Amino acid sequence: MVRIAVLDDYQDVALKYADWSVLPSDTKIQVFRDHLFDEDAIVERLKDFEIVMSMRERTPFPRSLLERLPNLKLLTTTAMLNRAIDVESGMELGITVCGTGSVPSPTVDLTWGLILALLRYIPQEDRAIRDGKWQTSMGIGLQDKTLGVVGLGNLGSKVAVVGKAFGMNVIAWSQNLTAERTAQFGVTLVTKDELFSQSDIVTVHMVLSDRSRGLVGASDLAKMKPTSYLINTSRGPIVDEKALVEALGNGAIAGAGLDVFDQEPLPPDHPLRHLENVVVTPHIGYVTTETYEVFFRDTVENIQAFLEGRPIRVITTSR
Repeated sequence: MVRIAVLDDYQDVALKYADWSVLPSDTKIQVFRDHLFDEDAIVERLKDFEIVMSMRERTPFPRSLLERLPNLKLLTTTAMLNRAIDVESGMELGITVCGTGSVPSPTVDLTWGLILALLRYIPQEDRAIRDGKWQTSMGIGLQDKTLGVVGLGNLGSKVAVVGKAFGMNVIAWSQNLTAERTAQFGVTLVTKDELFSQSDIVTVHMVLSDRSRGLVGASDLAKMKPTSYLINTSRGPIVDEKALVEALGNGAIAGAGLDVFDQEPLPPDHPLRHLENVVVTPHIGYVTTETYEVFFRDTVENIQAFLEGRPIRVITTSR
């Protein structure tokens, strides 16, 4: 019998988005909807499984954890990059790590959903109308406003193009961004200080790494206008969360739209759950029907191929 664990299936949809019946008849699949933080608890849960499916970076797999899972032979993750998995240690321990295809554009959609929700007070007006009220806020338009894009890669460039379509002035910065790159999208290259001081909306689109961790700090937030907004759909630790909470609480910036956090799921008592000038979503930038169809279809293919002795979509590095 082959035992498979599917982790962090918050919505209980893993078995609905792919045909798991193609796997051997003696396969036992167990789906876990809750999230565990404690490594000892994770070991206790997974110690008997030969195959584990990890959803994005929800559950980290450092070497300390992998060493305590002697039965683990295949660790399959969604997408082809998961910095929360120590792939190199896995290889040393005889664990194959495989990834899947992905659909990048949904995060762009959510970025603009957060921007529009903030500037047009959509959550507040929805609540108000259900309470019997009518027109309680004054929205802000996007035309001629300045959009500052931190990171003009695959996602950031798509966000920038949409900003141009809204008639916005789009500027961008990252450590290695060039004028040639920004010119491709009709975007102006600026310094980091200029981006934070000039933008009406700052949106973050960087990969989390040692270099980008804490990239947006208290000094950057202090340069923003009190009428400006910060959007983060990338990774929580790129922005200094403590400094952001303080800036939001004292009115140093007008608001924030956040899909990612330092700790996920966000703790029940976290201040970001209670600030009125914040729109928060539970890391759903990639959570769409189209994305999950790819994730789970490819996961089943990965498992089937591995069991047949021909691993596919093998990941060989954590970077």
